[in-house]
Amino acid sequence: MRTALRRWTAVGALSGLAIAALAGCTPPTPGQAGAKSAQPASASEMKKALNTPTTLTFWAGVPGIEEEAKLFEQKYPKITVNVVDPGGASVLYQKLRTALKAGKGAPDIAQIEYQFIPSFRVTNSLVNLAPYGATSLKSKYVGWVWNQVADSTGVYGIPQDAGPMGNLYRKDVFEKAGITKAPATWDEYAKDAAAIKAKTGNYISDLPGSDPGQLIGLFWQRGAKPFTYDGKKNLTIKLDSPEAQAVVGYWQGLIQKGYVATSPDFDNDWYKALTNGTYASWPTAAWAPLFLQSAVKSTSGDWRAAPLPQWTAGANVAGNWGGSSDAVITGTKHPLAAYAFAAFLNSDPASTKLLATKQFLFPTTTATLSDPAFVGQKSAFYGGQQVNQQFSDISKTVDEHFDWPPITDYLFSSYTSTLGKAIAEKGDLKAGLSAWQKAVVAYAKQQGFTVS
Repeated sequence: MRTALRRWTAVGALSGLAIAALAGCTPPTPGQAGAKSAQPASASEMKKALNTPTTLTFWAGVPGIEEEAKLFEQKYPKITVNVVDPGGASVLYQKLRTALKAGKGAPDIAQIEYQFIPSFRVTNSLVNLAPYGATSLKSKYVGWVWNQVADSTGVYGIPQDAGPMGNLYRKDVFEKAGITKAPATWDEYAKDAAAIKAKTGNYISDLPGSDPGQLIGLFWQRGAKPFTYDGKKNLTIKLDSPEAQAVVGYWQGLIQKGYVATSPDFDNDWYKALTNGTYASWPTAAWAPLFLQSAVKSTSGDWRAAPLPQWTAGANVAGNWGGSSDAVITGTKHPLAAYAFAAFLNSDPASTKLLATKQFLFPTTTATLSDPAFVGQKSAFYGGQQVNQQFSDISKTVDEHFDWPPITDYLFSSYTSTLGKAIAEKGDLKAGLSAWQKAVVAYAKQQGFTVS
């Protein structure tokens, strides 16, 4: 069974592959705001909005999220929330862009992954929620998560879930290779990879050429800053930075030695490889532990969770892979009620607890991340380990400053013909990285951005 996490991170992170190049995605003209401006709302106006009979349409791909919507309806009985699943992230974005271009049919609120927020901001499709009081929510969230939806110009979504990265590994396979603990550094990881190959014939992991989200998360951990974007016309693209080159160079060595596979992920062969121990570990995100538990049930008890190996011994740094927000869409006739719903859904303690325990979305609020009912759970699949606590601790170590470009659709789709192709073919990864840089820069310039 596919979980909401799998659907909106692993699949959603690849949604650009299924979407053609952004039609009409040109930057605003000079002086034009990067998102729809909202007028400041008083407490009395908000109260009136929440006591006026209203129907909100909410597009989301999280199964069962109607339960959290009902909590909101119980608190504000004048409001009805109509939850619609358009069919996954890529379909949602495609339908949303079509509706916005047509000027009709768009929802009031939509679930949008962090990496796609800039692409909707540049077309003025998201309401700036700061005038409605959204900045007051900042203290409720982990700092780096909040920075995914907000900047100096405003707030463009309310965080819902995240994917801080750790390392899931097969304790049984490691022990067969004489390894008794998870690698603390990437140097140790390489040594463990050699031991696992020599003593078991297995790979320490798989680095697919089809998953840019995973690799960008590893760039993030290394300290790479591939993009800076001012919300208007100016875009910096540094995909081939020294930090990113160090990451691909490292994996190049493991691939060339036969320690790491480069097969596609999330297909039948990949599941079989995780089940039979062909892949002894998976550098992945916080949404993965429960996904893996349902995907390879027969391996229960064999897995453990650990932080990502570190580039420097004694360091404690992670990257992120996945996560989404709920944004209010330009053109809504009910912006105050829509904002109130998005804020309630993702900050109310009862709602966020349900999202974490029923939909298994990894939390973004500090309250849920420290709730004993969440972090104290022990997982038999992971040998009784408190995996939620592990990833809650990891979430505190993600670099707070990481920007996405307004052309993420093309960023992801071009990956498969550049760096992704080099990985899949076990070719020159640094050359693939440079090709990716050139392709994305050329596309950004074609779209009218000033690129540095």
